Amino acid sequence: MKSGLAGAEMMKERLQQKLEEAVAGLLRSTGAETAVPEVALEVPRNPEHGDFASNAALVLARPLKRPPRAIATELAERLRGETELLEDIEIAGPGFLNFRLRRDRWHGVLKQILLEGPGFASVPAEVPERVQVEFVSANPTGPLTLGHGRQAVLGDSIARLLAARGHEVTREYYFNDGGRQMRVLGESVKARYLELLGRAAPPPPECLEEGGAWPGEIDGLPVIFPRDGYQGDYVREIAEALVAEYGEDLVDEAPDGRFRQVAQERIFSEIRATLEALDIRFDVYFNESDLYREGKNDEVLAELCERGLVYEKDGAVWLRSTELGLPRDRVLVKRTGEPTYLLPDIAYHREKFRRGFERIIDVQGADHKEQFPYVVAAVGALGFDASRIELVMHQFVTLTRGGQQVKQSTRRATYVTVDELLSRVGRDVFRFFMVQRKADGHLDFDLDLAEETDWKKNPAYYVQYAHARACSIERRAREAGLGLPDAGSFDASPLRLPEETQLLRKLAEFPDLVRRAADSREPHHVAYYLRELAGQWNPYVQDGRRHRILSDDRPLSLARLGLAVAVRTVLASGLALIGLSAPERM
Repeated sequence: MKSGLAGAEMMKERLQQKLEEAVAGLLRSTGAETAVPEVALEVPRNPEHGDFASNAALVLARPLKRPPRAIATELAERLRGETELLEDIEIAGPGFLNFRLRRDRWHGVLKQILLEGPGFASVPAEVPERVQVEFVSANPTGPLTLGHGRQAVLGDSIARLLAARGHEVTREYYFNDGGRQMRVLGESVKARYLELLGRAAPPPPECLEEGGAWPGEIDGLPVIFPRDGYQGDYVREIAEALVAEYGEDLVDEAPDGRFRQVAQERIFSEIRATLEALDIRFDVYFNESDLYREGKNDEVLAELCERGLVYEKDGAVWLRSTELGLPRDRVLVKRTGEPTYLLPDIAYHREKFRRGFERIIDVQGADHKEQFPYVVAAVGALGFDASRIELVMHQFVTLTRGGQQVKQSTRRATYVTVDELLSRVGRDVFRFFMVQRKADGHLDFDLDLAEETDWKKNPAYYVQYAHARACSIERRAREAGLGLPDAGSFDASPLRLPEETQLLRKLAEFPDLVRRAADSREPHHVAYYLRELAGQWNPYVQDGRRHRILSDDRPLSLARLGLAVAVRTVLASGLALIGLSAPERM
């Protein structure tokens, strides 16, 4: 086990062992013919309930046919001899056991953090894997929306957490440069191009609102704006650039040619710039068009056919997904001969396995929830271990201002983009707000709170300010000639106040928190933990009379300075795991 886990995790393991021994001894003494049951040992939400709590007595009540509190009393008596580990044992409620460890047991945590520094957050997995995390993968048909922004932050934070567990992580963007949407983009750009040249008239607004094509005429000019065409200003700007460069030379060119190519390149370049502004960089950009060009879609279709999982109906090619345990069959190839999204998605995931990834994590929006099981089932039918494919699904994001939802429409291009929000709140606030809620829960992005500059109100600044305060304490210590504490000779015994022990407990939780957040793919646990740690540290520093850090009492000053260094180290590590900076001054 990593030495950094010698804090809360190692103490928990030791107490768990002693508790199980007490349970086994009690069962033997009563002659009960039952195996030693699993008993839980958890950290209570309320610190007043002790350092750890167990339901052991409640679990034993049925096989022993005795009241839980009576069992708890006997277990407590058997454990009271563990004086090197325990300070006190309390019996609460119907029979819960609340354990308080000796205060000096927590002091070793500071020495570990001082010794390991940022490595305290590294919690190597027993079996590291080659992991691919695919996220964002937005169609290059427009700027990134808030939903894309949430997915970007989630995916990048999950990748950071997995790296902290020692996995070999590849961040991948699936570049959707094939299919109908890209053709519609080219058609939209050409329609605006012709409009700017006076060769076509804009369609009536009511037509665009309904999302329908309007192939009529206005004042003798044809109206050719496509069904579900892209209406944003960015489409007009691309058309204006084409007019400036080519004039009327492209009038007879097909929409799927240069119009599509120029739009795709420009939009994707802007998407990459947005991601870089979020401090997100991908290792691989995988092109959907490669699946078509290299015949991967055809290969997958042929393999599924060999396995009897494909049939034709109404001119289309269908997947027999009901035979794979799914509720209905799905179309793989339309009657027009064009693949649906399902076929290249299956081919893409087959390629992920063939490239050697041992774990595949797809971070996708709730709109992909229905299709995902079909992809997984088909890949499994092709002979791959589909259990190694995971979906991290996130719900949508709504923007609120003044308590009211800001209305947005992707079709009418009246949505707020990630770039617009970044210009208002900055990268750190944006990332914190996007990751502070569980992914599968709806997220209300409170613009008023995000724009709040008071560190006491804005949760992102509240955490960062806690880090800056710790840095300030270190600067003042150096200026006073005290110097930073040495890990080898560090003495934390002067830290005797309950709030200091509470801080030590919270620091000790961090390695296990990182493990849990990484393994569950839930980075919101890190944001929540950081707010809790800052919520203990900021009031501690604020009360300068009771918690004066630099004083004439040198041993106490050094101990409290060590506490400041440890808090700063853990806050910086936690902020890095969700992609935020750790400012030294605010």
